[in-house]
Parts: sequence; structure tokens; C-alpha cells
Amino acid sequence: METLFGGIEAGGTKCVCAIASSFNNIRALTQFPTTTPTDTIQHAITFFKDQIKKHGQVKSIGIGSFGPLDPDPQSSTYGSITSTPKPGWSNIDFAGVIRSALNVPVGFDTDVNAAALGEARGGAAQGLTTFLYVTVGTGIGGGGLINGKLLHGLVHAEMGHIRIPHDYESDPFPGICSFHGDCLEGLASGPAMKMRWGQAGEFLPPTHQAWPLEAHYLALGLMNFICTLSPQRIVLGGGVMNHNQLYPMVRTRVLSQLNDYIRSPAIREEIEKYIVPPALGSEAGVLGAIALAQEVADTIA
Repeated sequence: METLFGGIEAGGTKCVCAIASSFNNIRALTQFPTTTPTDTIQHAITFFKDQIKKHGQVKSIGIGSFGPLDPDPQSSTYGSITSTPKPGWSNIDFAGVIRSALNVPVGFDTDVNAAALGEARGGAAQGLTTFLYVTVGTGIGGGGLINGKLLHGLVHAEMGHIRIPHDYESDPFPGICSFHGDCLEGLASGPAMKMRWGQAGEFLPPTHQAWPLEAHYLALGLMNFICTLSPQRIVLGGGVMNHNQLYPMVRTRVLSQLNDYIRSPAIREEIEKYIVPPALGSEAGVLGAIALAQEVADTIA
């Protein structure tokens, strides 16, 4: 009988759940809005219970979640969402509720680290040991692998909350981050675009002035990450990046801002292969959660 694994990608807007027998063999998948913790987590539990009846028991479940959260297995609050700006979700023991309800081991990490793991296993970062996955959507987040291991430290990376140059004369928008105002997320996330321009990015035409400004802010962020972490590649995903005209605009501005300081051929000569979209597309997060489940199962085997 095939071994089954479960995966949960919990984003700020929607939650995706899947059961798979391997990384490339999804047996069942569903998605639903991320609402209250009780309703959202119960929806996930119901999905897994129903699918276990149909397909058999899962060995483990991986959760890639929005944050901030506690990813340290040695911590007393491991598996919890902590100081999130999402109403009602602070101090929710996400992994613990799933573990208790389904009686299986649970792997837990940020949604961007999960997506990075997915891209490393079967996507745009195969064969790399140090790369970043940056998502631009409801929020802005970053994760990745550093020397072959998922990026962790004191807690986890919060790349969306770096401070970038903000010219108030050309862009008087104050930013929307409830913690930092005009951090990268506060200026360039999907909700920031909607607040600044009066409508969501999906409704803005390709010629709108929003896009050069968005590319400018994203390039400033990526330049900081390139200079500090020296990734071999940056996978740039999220709903805002569904506007494909952003990729060449961001690449051009990254090159301009670096000003030939970092002279790796990967950047100077092949920037279109250096800053890339996710090869797994919208399934990067849930496939990465499946990979988290496989990793936690390996540790207890």
C-alpha cells in the first residue's frame, strides 16, 4: 500500500489542502477561504478525515502557514502563529490542533519556506543549495534554502518588513503595515496597491503607473537580499506577480540598482534565469507542505 502524506498551505487569503502519495502524485486537493481560526482549521480537519476514509491513513501532515509563527520544534509554542496582523489568529496553536485531531506527526514552517522546499524538490530551484523564494501577494514574505537547509534563525525570515528608500514627494502613500507603515510589505503588497490606487492590481491595465512603482520597490527589496544572502537564484511568486510584465521590469531595475557591483555572470549576463517565476506555479506551497510532511516522517522513521 502506498504511503500517504497530507499538506496544508495556509495563506492570508486562502487555504489549500492536499493528500499525496508522493511529491508528484496528488490524490485529493481542495481550497477554501482563510477565515476565522476555528472555521479554517476545522475545514482542513474535515477534509483530511474524509480523504482518509477514501484513501487510507496519512503518515504525517506538513503545514506551511502565514505568520509570524514559531517554527522551532524545541520551543514550547512550536506550531503556533504568534504576532500576526491577521485578526483573530494571534497565539493560535495551529499545528497542535491538527496533530490532536488527526493523531499524526506534523511538520510546521512558514508558507514561503514550504514553497521554497517545493521548488527545490521539483521546481525552479532544483540542484541549488542557496536560493530565495519571495512571494508578493496579500503580504510579502521570503524564505529559502541556505547551504541546503531551510532558512531559520532566531525565528524565521521576515523579508517583507525590511525598510527601503521611500521618496514621499514622488509617492506620498504612507504604507499600510500596521507595525512599520512603509516597509516593503506596507508599500508593495497586494493590499497596499489596492489602497494606493483605489482598486486591486488585477484590475489595473499593464500601462498603469502602478507597475513601474511596484517594480521599483520590489527591485529595492531584492537588491538588499542579493547583497546580504547572495542567493544563487530568486524565485519570485505570489498573486501580484501574475502580472507577467513585472518580471522584466524588476530584472531591469535590479541590474540598475546593483550598478555592476556584483559581477557574477548569473546576474550580469543571465538575469532572466536568475529572477524567475515558480516552476510549480500556484501549487508550490501545497507541494512544499507535502515535502514538509515527508521530512517530518523521515525524522521519526
